[in-house]
Amino acid sequence: MRMALSVLCGLAAGMFALSPVAASAQDMSAAEKTLYEAAKKEGELTWYTAHTAAEVAEAMGNAFTEAYPGVKVNVVRSTAQVAFQRLSQDLRAGVAQCDVFSSTDIGHYSFLKEEKLLMQYRPENADQVIDAFKDLDPDNYFHTTSAGLILINYNKSLVKEDELPTNWTDLVDPKWKDKVTVGHPGFSGYVGTWTVMMRKLYGWEFFEKLEENNPQIGRSINDTVTMLNAGERQIGAGPSATTLISASRGNPLGLIYPTDGTVLMISPSGILANSKHPNAAKLFMNFLLSKEGVSVYVDNFGESLRADVPPAPGGKPLDQVKLIRPSTEEIEKGIPEVKELWRDTFGI
Repeated sequence: MRMALSVLCGLAAGMFALSPVAASAQDMSAAEKTLYEAAKKEGELTWYTAHTAAEVAEAMGNAFTEAYPGVKVNVVRSTAQVAFQRLSQDLRAGVAQCDVFSSTDIGHYSFLKEEKLLMQYRPENADQVIDAFKDLDPDNYFHTTSAGLILINYNKSLVKEDELPTNWTDLVDPKWKDKVTVGHPGFSGYVGTWTVMMRKLYGWEFFEKLEENNPQIGRSINDTVTMLNAGERQIGAGPSATTLISASRGNPLGLIYPTDGTVLMISPSGILANSKHPNAAKLFMNFLLSKEGVSVYVDNFGESLRADVPPAPGGKPLDQVKLIRPSTEEIEKGIPEVKELWRDTFGI
């Protein structure tokens, strides 16, 4: 078994779509105007994010600055666990580096909220998102700002149409030995949630069988796309958005919505209580939930949080997909458990 340390590559930042979002003063609400004037005095914010590939995160930051000139977004993109480790180091050192924290591991927010490390804030656009994404935290310390899907991705050049897997248990079929790629729950919140869900459905035996198939294991879930593009593996447990982005660039990648359920990822964001740029951070949280901000994600093949922003080309509306997801409690309890089990089983 090989540990793939490569990250998603070959996607130039300039290739990612930027929506025309520049806002004029007359388009802003009174509260937004006040916040923008205060944010301009701060001039910037720093965003730790694991929600997307780096290029999409940069596109979001650039779109925000286009909408609100004079307020720069310093994007720090990494996997969820690495982002949380970095944030934890900042907090232990008493350094207020991060303003907005966007992780794919919801357990991070329960900890931060309990330790009173998050600012209580309800974005102006919080009521405009689809009901399924509203009020993730009724106390308004964090909010759903990104959604994604985990499904089976594959290389169309290497897998024949009549051989395609149809459900998650196909990944442990011996016919796919040396042909599967996955991420690592010790690094990726997406992979952690997927691992918790597979254990809930099929027990840890699923992963013991998967180990026998000698999967190629990356860190980020996005590494599955890299492995498939390189032809090093044929099928994976991967993200819809990054796979669709790669396919739009001419790579021979496809998506399979498993019959036993596509895993829905709900990813929050929150403002740090010690934020050095609280007004810019609040303005950015508003933007993430705005029609313009959601459009940036969808233009880059992310899932839409709003009814007034249609799904990306090549994807399915969420109401046409069988969705599965562990409960928040199962994720919080399960991710630490599966990380240990993973190391015992796969040796990494």
